[in-house]
Amino acid sequence: MPAGSANKGLQVLAATSTLAAVLGSVHAFSVFLTPLEQAFDASRAQVSLTYSLALATLTLAVLTGHRIYGRWRPGPFIITVALIAASGVVVAAFAPSLTIVWLGYGVLFGGANGLGYGFGLQLAAQANPGREGLAMGIVTAAYALGAAVSPPLFAAALDTGGYQPAMIGLCLALIALGGVSAALLTVSGVRFSEQPANMLPPLPKISDLTLLWIGYGAGVAGGLMAIGHAAGIIRSVSATSTDWTAPVVIALCNLIGSLIAGRLADRLPPVRLLIGLPLLSAAALALLALSGSVQSALIGLGCVGFAYGGIIAAYPSVIAKLYGLHSSPRIYGLVFTAWGTAGLVAPWFAGQLYDWNGSYQTAVMTGCALSVVSTVAVATLFLRR
Repeated sequence: MPAGSANKGLQVLAATSTLAAVLGSVHAFSVFLTPLEQAFDASRAQVSLTYSLALATLTLAVLTGHRIYGRWRPGPFIITVALIAASGVVVAAFAPSLTIVWLGYGVLFGGANGLGYGFGLQLAAQANPGREGLAMGIVTAAYALGAAVSPPLFAAALDTGGYQPAMIGLCLALIALGGVSAALLTVSGVRFSEQPANMLPPLPKISDLTLLWIGYGAGVAGGLMAIGHAAGIIRSVSATSTDWTAPVVIALCNLIGSLIAGRLADRLPPVRLLIGLPLLSAAALALLALSGSVQSALIGLGCVGFAYGGIIAAYPSVIAKLYGLHSSPRIYGLVFTAWGTAGLVAPWFAGQLYDWNGSYQTAVMTGCALSVVSTVAVATLFLRR
């Protein structure tokens, strides 16, 4: 890669990772479970729906975003996304009811989150040809970094004045870091490259897309469940545990998994990653379900986070390598709906089971079983190729 191209690639990575870091705070939502329950006299399932809606609208944005990525210059696109996300957070901060929280955080912030993450992921890959896996892994790891850094900051704000100061702080971070990201992209001069629709190769066979969809959705369901309820899970083991410890552990391991899987995606046959990571998740979820101490629960959550981070980094890079960079946004958008489906159902399902029986064990074991389903779907896909 020429020096100029390498420098541009690094600038784009820095820009997309900067925005991804603040958007990744969405996965620290579990620290808001108890405060929102108390503020609106709501159940765990009702509050969990906020996170589920955010993930659902995030998914819709990734699915449709490829239609507009190339119509904007990257700098203006990113700052617009950041401002939409910030406005959603402000709506949630001053919401008079949980329904308005769903609108602000779940719809506006969630949708802008998906546009920023999906665009950053694909742009980073285009700007670093030959190292797509590493580039996507770095952006995904930055997303996880935001989820690791934000819980103690949110917790401090919650201790000071409730969820409102936490949301206002997130709003300011979105505006500031969105501006930095936009400036870096403008300086780099990068443009999003797309081919006319009539020049794109046909989509993969429906059967292959279906198996990819099942593999991705079933593989991330347990991780999304654990991320959405990390603070609640650890408190179910010990009521004296610090609420933000578990989200930080799972997010840091998510970050490490993203970096390692992104790097390995450039070096290993895809089937090894897409089968091995869900198997690790299944084992970790089984350990989590059987945990009787805070230490073993944190180890289980950490391993779940590592496997989840690896899966979400591996799938987009594997799709880019199998089907090409120009086809990747469209195909990944379709497959990513599996992540959104899991994100909509799994956290709510875990919250509902908790409301019914006061335990996360059944939900976690369901996630374990789905991880096994993921390995079967991927094995079937690659045996057919």
